[in-house]
Parts: sequence; structure tokens; C-alpha cells
Amino acid sequence: MYELLLAPFADFGFMRRALVGCLALALGATPVGVFLLLRRMSLMGDAMSHAILPGAALGYLAFGLSLGAMTIGGIIAGLVVVFAAGIVTRASILKEDASLAAFYLLSLAAGVMIVSLRGRNLDLLHVLFGSVLALDDASLILISAISSVTVLGLALLFRPLVLECFDPSFLRAVSRLSPVAHYGFLMLVVLNLVSGFHALGTLMAVGIMILPSAAARLWARSLPATLLVAVLIAFGSGLIGLLVSFHIDVPAGPAIVLMCGVAYFASLLAAPGGVLAGRLPVRRHLES
Repeated sequence: MYELLLAPFADFGFMRRALVGCLALALGATPVGVFLLLRRMSLMGDAMSHAILPGAALGYLAFGLSLGAMTIGGIIAGLVVVFAAGIVTRASILKEDASLAAFYLLSLAAGVMIVSLRGRNLDLLHVLFGSVLALDDASLILISAISSVTVLGLALLFRPLVLECFDPSFLRAVSRLSPVAHYGFLMLVVLNLVSGFHALGTLMAVGIMILPSAAARLWARSLPATLLVAVLIAFGSGLIGLLVSFHIDVPAGPAIVLMCGVAYFASLLAAPGGVLAGRLPVRRHLES
């Protein structure tokens, strides 16, 4: 059991750094995914994950695989797409999801084109799929800092975010914090997508946000419990995914997201809110 579970992390520094990165992503990105799920913005999160690609690609084109340049470029590109989609939504008859989908497609095509102008296929794969096993100390500091900012931001915006999830009309009627909560939350989404981009790439960064959140939603009834279960599922999936990657010699990022998917399908079958629970006979509660 030691060789199977503990030896990879005890003997190899890159495995320990990858595990710390997974823990930071679980603490920061996954709670954001819970609110995305509650706000029915899961597919928007996927669209926004690709919106950061042109900025990261421009940073790569100018400075190579520079952590700071690609991070700043990704944040700027993501915020530009978010606010541009908001402007289009308010100035036209298009809904926000349609605007984000249009910008997402343009961003993905532009980002791939920019990387292809200078880079090799290996560089394009690194940008699209990440490399969690190649995280260095600077990347870990960045991911941990974004996770810390996210936890603090969610704590400050918790009440208006909860109200906006369940009754946005009431929040707009009783408070002026509705736009602050909305755009502040979208900024946190962009920050965590950039954080996940360094470990899992732009194509799969949203996986560790949405899949554990969807699985936790099937187990928990209250929001605090959903947040806790989602974080535990995300970290457990990261741990198992890293072990699978090490022992079977497969890419770590896809292995982690696949473990999140396994947790989701297992929850879909076994959880109280899953498929099988609705088919089980319900015992009647008799009172004397």
C-alpha cells in the first residue's frame, strides 16, 4: 500500500507540487463552480474558460512560456470577453449565453491561431491541456494566491451571491449590490480559470469546477454542505488522478478530470438525489 499510495509523493517532488496545486484548485475553483451550477451558468463557465486563450497566447507569443505574461494576458482577455458580452446583452436582443458563446468561439479560434504562428505542437498542447506535473514554485504561489483571493471574495460576497442564485429579483429590489455581486463573481470565475489553465489547460480547467460541484449537489441539501462535499470530491479526484497518472503513465490533467467524472457518475447512481434513489420504494411514515 505504501508503494501504491504514498511512495509517489514521498519520493518525487513534482508529485508533491502537483498535489498541492490540486488542493489549491479544490479550495478556490470548486466553490466557484458550485455557484456557477446554482446560477445555471455551467456552460457559460466552459465558454469563459476558452475566452482566456487569446490573452495567454499573446503573452506566449511575446515572452514565450512566461508565467506572468500568460497570466496577465489570460486575465485581461477573460475580463474583456465578460464585459463585452455584458455590453452586447444590454445593447441588443441577444441573451448573455449567446454573446458568450460567440466570443468563446472567436477566442478559441484566435488563440489557437496565435499559438500556431510561433509555437510547436507541444506548446499548443501545453496551452490547451496544461501540465499539472510541471508546476513549479512560482506557479504554486500564483494558484495559491488566486485561491486565497477567491475564498476571501466569496466570503465578502456570500450573502448577495446566495440571494442572486435563488431570488435575483428580490436582491435587485432590496439592495444595490446585485451588479457588484454579478461582476465580482465573474471576475472570480476568470481568475480561477486562469489559475486552472496553468495546471489543466484552457480546455479542461472548467472540469475541476463543474464536475465535483454537480456530484456534491446530488449528496448535500444545504449550500455549506454542498461546498464542503464539492471540495472533498475535487481534492480526492486530484489525488486519485495523480496516482493513476503515475502508475499507468498517462497524462495527469485528463486523469484528474476523468476521476472527477467517475465521482459524478457514481454520485448520479448512488447519491440520495441521483437516478436510483428516485426508483427506490419510499417507506410510508405512520403515526399512531
